[in-house]
This record gives sequence, structure tokens and C-alpha cells, in this order.
Amino acid sequence: MGIVIDVTKAKAIAHEMRRAKREEEFAPLDAVIMKQIPGKDMTEAEAARQAIRDKYAVIQQDINAAQTPEEIKAALGV
Repeated sequence: MGIVIDVTKAKAIAHEMRRAKREEEFAPLDAVIMKQIPGKDMTEAEAARQAIRDKYAVIQQDINAAQTPEEIKAALGV
């Protein structure tokens, strides 16, 4: 008998990984918006943040739809 992976738990871990990656991508843009750094375009920063949200929404859907550990890995791009 091989190793059995609990797909529900694997999905929860994958979502944690997805959130951590998303936060990493948000960090520099959050700094621009929160600090209102002069010379930085807030509209541009918010558009970039929305692109990140959209990207990770698709990843979230792919994780939720995954039926196997391999599909979860593929959704995360690992």
C-alpha cells in the first residue's frame, strides 16, 4: 500500500501557499498605496493589485476543482 494523500487537507495547504504568494506580490504595491509615496501612480498600483487578485482567483478556482494531488500542484504551478 502506498502513501495516501488527503486531498481536502492538501487543498487547505495549497490555499495557504496561494495566500502567502499573493501577499508577497501585494507587498510592494501595498507600500505604495499605504505610504502614498510621491511620484508613484496610485491608479497604476491599484490596477496591478487587481491583476494579482484576478490571477489568484483563477488559482483558487483551480485548487477547488482539483481532484488529485497532481492537479493541486499544477494549480500552484509547482
